[in-house]
This record gives sequence, C-alpha cells and structure tokens, in this order.
Amino acid sequence: MVLLAIYFSKKEVNSGDDFIIAGHRLPLIVVIGTLTASWVGSGSLVGGASFVYQYGPLAAIFYFLGGPLGIIAMYFIAAKTRALAKRTVPEMLEVRFGKKTRLFSTIFILLTYISVLSYQFISGGYILHITTGIPEQLGSLLTVLFVIVLAATGGLFSVSYTDMFSALLIIFGFIIAVPFILVEVGGISTLVSNLPDTKFTVTGGLTPLQLIGYFLPLLVYIIGDQSMLQRFSASKTEQTARRSTIGFFIGVTTVYCLITFFVTASIVLLPNIKPDTALIEIANQSLPLPIGVLILAAFTALLVTTANSFLLSMSGNIVYDLYGQFKEKLPEEKYLNFNRVTVVVIGIIAYLMATFFTSVLELSIFAYTMYGASVTPVILAGFFWKKATPQGALASVITGGVSTILFEIVGNPIGGNTILLSLPISIIALVGVSLLTQKHSVPITTDSIKQ
Repeated sequence: MVLLAIYFSKKEVNSGDDFIIAGHRLPLIVVIGTLTASWVGSGSLVGGASFVYQYGPLAAIFYFLGGPLGIIAMYFIAAKTRALAKRTVPEMLEVRFGKKTRLFSTIFILLTYISVLSYQFISGGYILHITTGIPEQLGSLLTVLFVIVLAATGGLFSVSYTDMFSALLIIFGFIIAVPFILVEVGGISTLVSNLPDTKFTVTGGLTPLQLIGYFLPLLVYIIGDQSMLQRFSASKTEQTARRSTIGFFIGVTTVYCLITFFVTASIVLLPNIKPDTALIEIANQSLPLPIGVLILAAFTALLVTTANSFLLSMSGNIVYDLYGQFKEKLPEEKYLNFNRVTVVVIGIIAYLMATFFTSVLELSIFAYTMYGASVTPVILAGFFWKKATPQGALASVITGGVSTILFEIVGNPIGGNTILLSLPISIIALVGVSLLTQKHSVPITTDSIKQ
C-alpha cells in the first residue's frame, strides 16, 4: 500500500482533481474494487459483525439488506453523477439548489464522515490489540498515522488501486477459510442446532420497529454516500460508472453472506467475546495460521483504505465547499497542497473523537442516520423530482441533520433508532416547503448539465 501511494504521488497526482477524484480516469475493474472496499469497512466488518453476533443470522438479513437494495437504486444515478463530473456532493447539489444548500449539506456531511472515520480507527485499535497485545488506543494511533501517510501522498489513485486488491484479498481469504470453519463447527446442521434459540429467530429478539431502525440507515446512506458518488465521478466514462454498480452489488452481497456465516460460527465457537471483535477473534483463534493472517491482513487493509476514502472526501469538502466558496480560486498546485494539509488535520481530530466512543455499531448507525436523513433525500430529489426547490432542499438538509442530533441527545420518543423520526421529518420538509415555494425547476439531467 505504501509503495502504491508513493508511485501514484509521483506519476499521477498533479492537481486537486487528481487527488480527490483521480482525474476522472479510473477503469471499470478498479471502480468496482474501490466501491466494494470503501463500503465494506469497519461498519460492516466490525459494526455489522457486532449486530450478527448479538441478534443472529436471520435478523442480519434485515440489517444488511439495505446495502444491496441501495446499490440497485445507485444504478440509476451513477451515469448522471459521472456526467456532472463534480468533486463533492455539495458541489453537485449546488447545480440545482444553490449555494446555501451546498453550505449546509457540507456541514452535515463533515459531521457524518468524522464519525465514520473515527470508528475505522477504533477498529484498527481492536485488530492490533488482539493480534499483538498493544493497548487499543495505541493501536488506533498507529492506524491513524498510517492512514494519514497513505491518504496525503497518492490521493484517490492510490486508495482506489489498494481498494481493488484489498477487496479481492478479503473475499479470497474468506472463501478458502469456509471449509476450515465448517470442520470446526461440525457442519451446517450442527452449527444451526448449537445456536441459542434467541439467535435463530427472524427478529433476533428485536421488535419490528427496531429492525426497521437498523435497516433504513444503511439503505438511505449508501444511495447518497459522497464517497461512493465520488467514485462514479472518478470513472472514465458514464457507461463505466453505471456498469460498476453491477460488480459492486455482487461484491457487497458476497461479503455480507460470508460475514454472516463466520460470525454465526463465532457465536458457537467463541460465546464470550466482545461482539465488535467477532470476525477478528474467529480469524485469530479458529483458523490455521496462514489463513488467519491472510484474513486479518486483508481486514486491516480494508479499514485503512476506507479511512483513506473518508479522509479524502472530507478534505474535498473543506477545500472546495467551504474554503473555495469564500476565498479566491487557488492555483491547482496550491489546492493539492491544501488538500494534503487538511487530510492531516482531519485525521488528528477523528482520532481524538475515537477516544470517546467504544461501540462501532452505535457510532455507525448514528453516522448513517445523519447522512441518510440530511443529504440523501435532497440528492434523489435533485435527480428525479422536478418540483423540488432550493428552499425545500435547504429545509430538508437542516431539519434532517438537526433532528438527528436532537433525538440522539434526548432519545427517540417512539423507540428504535433515530432515523425512524428524522428521515420522515426531512422528507416532509422537502416536499412541503417545495410545494409552497413552487417555481420552474427541473431534475438534474445530462442535457441540463451541458446547458
């Protein structure tokens, strides 16, 4: 990973666009790999594993289902995103909804991504603690330093190519490990029979409302995730962007099935571990050394590349959506240097935030909800709803983001996760205010972009 970062920093990264969106030059196989690896970070490998360990494999279907369904929706916006060829989601939203929507969406994206970045660092600490015995906070700090070095050198070029290899490595490692785990648990039928009764029910002991509260955040988050949309923008062509969603769907679905299998086995083989560490522990304790090493190395690589992705994304938001809106345009070389400095500062802040949280699942659900309620409805309206207005978009972003924070502080009065209230509030604000402030407005299309 270090070698790739050094290579691309010397050969390919010459401007801010090269750094943030790879100069719109990524080929299909790389786009598929970087989409898969960026999504399957610690939110899936640690947070998702924690959910499976606590509630069982059948309930996990509802938790993970939002990802594949969201990717299907992304098929219809991938080419339009590439046609826009923007560096960030707020920059894209400005095309339809103006500068105020760009500013406020930037604020809530930064709040989301600093949370996402923090739990990548927490997970890095878990892995290094379990495999080497060093304290978790020191492990997180080492992860931060490594991530910053990689992100600040090669930009999205190095991240994308290391993503591709990491995704292939984790899938390959999981697949060759399956027979060994089946032997350990005595086969599928024995595994199922040894599961606790409460963990082999459709709900896993959760209420239907709680299940929906876990399902929705992933669905609404992945559809509008800036990190994903930037990869569409980085694709060589619109056709490449659209086709990449097919490989993305296959890759994510495969990894989700493998995660569910391994964590289900860990419920039986390792009944007294911390849920967040279920995948790490089964690789560390229940597999032959070479295969366990392979999986943990791939696991770590995915955390690092995912963290890189969010560092780069936030750097783009600060440099282009905040600084770029209030200062004179900089030469490309200065944008590049500014991006690199910003990466370092953000990494340090995210590490400090990580020291205040212990649950990756809890932090990931908050992040998904924040983004899904404040940004995703406006993105979809920008592409598909001609009656959406700048006023409605701004109202949606603000109410979605603020309500998420308030309900996290005071608690959700109807129970379940915050998204059960914050997403409907955001959509009602978008529709209601747009209808009250109707003007001639059209969805973002390729023709409107060219105009």
